Amino acid sequence: AELREATHLAGVDTWDMIDRLSDELDVDARQISVFGIGPAGEHMARFAGFAGDRGHVAGHNGTGAVLGSKRLKAIVARRARGPAPVCDLQALSDAGKALSSRIADDPAAQEGVPRWGTLRGVARFTRGGTGMLPVKNYTTSISNIPPDKVDQWDGPHLQENYVTGRHNCWGCSFDHCTIFTIPEGKYKGFEGEEPEYEQFAAFGSAIGNADVDGAIVLSNECDRLGFENNEMGWVIGFVMECYEKGILTQDQLDGLDMTWGNVDAVRTLMRNIAHREGIGDLLAEGVMRAAQKIGGEALNFAVHTQKGNTPRGHDHRSRWTEMFDTATSNTGTLETGPMANMPLDALNEIGVEGHPDVFSMEEVSSFTARTKGAMLFEDSLGVCRFTTRTDVPYLTRALNAATGWDMDVGEAMQVGLRSVNLLRAFNIRHGIDPKLDGPSKRYGSAPIDGPAAGVSVQPVWDDMLANYYRLMGWNENGVPTRETLEALGLEAVAEDLSV
Repeated sequence: AELREATHLAGVDTWDMIDRLSDELDVDARQISVFGIGPAGEHMARFAGFAGDRGHVAGHNGTGAVLGSKRLKAIVARRARGPAPVCDLQALSDAGKALSSRIADDPAAQEGVPRWGTLRGVARFTRGGTGMLPVKNYTTSISNIPPDKVDQWDGPHLQENYVTGRHNCWGCSFDHCTIFTIPEGKYKGFEGEEPEYEQFAAFGSAIGNADVDGAIVLSNECDRLGFENNEMGWVIGFVMECYEKGILTQDQLDGLDMTWGNVDAVRTLMRNIAHREGIGDLLAEGVMRAAQKIGGEALNFAVHTQKGNTPRGHDHRSRWTEMFDTATSNTGTLETGPMANMPLDALNEIGVEGHPDVFSMEEVSSFTARTKGAMLFEDSLGVCRFTTRTDVPYLTRALNAATGWDMDVGEAMQVGLRSVNLLRAFNIRHGIDPKLDGPSKRYGSAPIDGPAAGVSVQPVWDDMLANYYRLMGWNENGVPTRETLEALGLEAVAEDLSV
């Protein structure tokens, strides 16, 4: 390993960075993996991400800002040859094939991620009228995509008309991760990676944009600049609502016309945020801090948790499982939310009887507590959630085959719970008060239309927290008790927290 001078890469985006480094190292770009920061990280925008390999991003919690503060531009690893040693290769292969078969045999698989990636989300939520699509900064739950344009946002149309190359993860058999080239129109010839659903939502409905080509361009611009795409969508939507309601003027926005769906203005504003130029300096602080600085009515428009994190690309007001999980999470993003979509037999094996009613105070908070640990166990393995579906029993089999261990499902869940409680204790020690376990006013508001019209989680939030804390073995203030920590082998943490 060696540390190299990188001042010549200052200001270079996360795609061009790869080409320049492969030339500098005299290797084919396919023989190295490069992860680093773009201009957003260099200027320490709070929601800058750590991006690599043309489209993969560790986005949440300002990873790019951390690297920028250390003046670290990129990390390069060269591909090695030879197999990784495992204890029982045949058993590991069998476990992998069984897990793949479970996904392939699912009737929804041919219409879901294995075939189309997450491309179908915007079209599905629009057609289904579920209220889960984030539209114009939560000012409505009715999709802004006209009926005659919905097919343009769907996977079959996009993969048939835009794909010009493959960009799969190593060894993955799924059909997403492709290279798009826009075939016609204003952006003809633009090349970028296939956007995933959350990018499409962030740069489509969330900002009032119905032009799919514009969403493709903005998605890739966001990656190149080195941002987390969800928060960028919430920042832009917040600005557009403030502009519409006269809280921010065109002069304050450096002459930009931030009307809903103005793709060119958004592209310019993103670059300004990445370089902290003009209004971009304020917006680089993220949506919560920007709203606090502007003050007044703007505080009512910002979508975020009380801790300052922003949600994934859904309208969680019709999906309490994900809102409650996001707001109480110790990681800034989901810890259990997708478990509400997991196969029933996998839930049964970790001791959960069924899926919750997504508008039930007791069922949502209880489900969040009882599935807690599964996703963090999965995260600790460094595997892709799309190819494993948080199937703890099968993941445990694979882990045992690789290592020679004899772990059971209960022990796997304990691994995840240790992580949860360690994260909780770390955050508390560093000043993230459990009193911040909640949504902002807009995030927890009642939709004005759609299937969840008039329904707000706020009246039952405190009851949900009380039930959740009790089931997690935490005190009424959301702090892990000594008994809980000791049961997980975390006695030293109990001493550190003085509980």
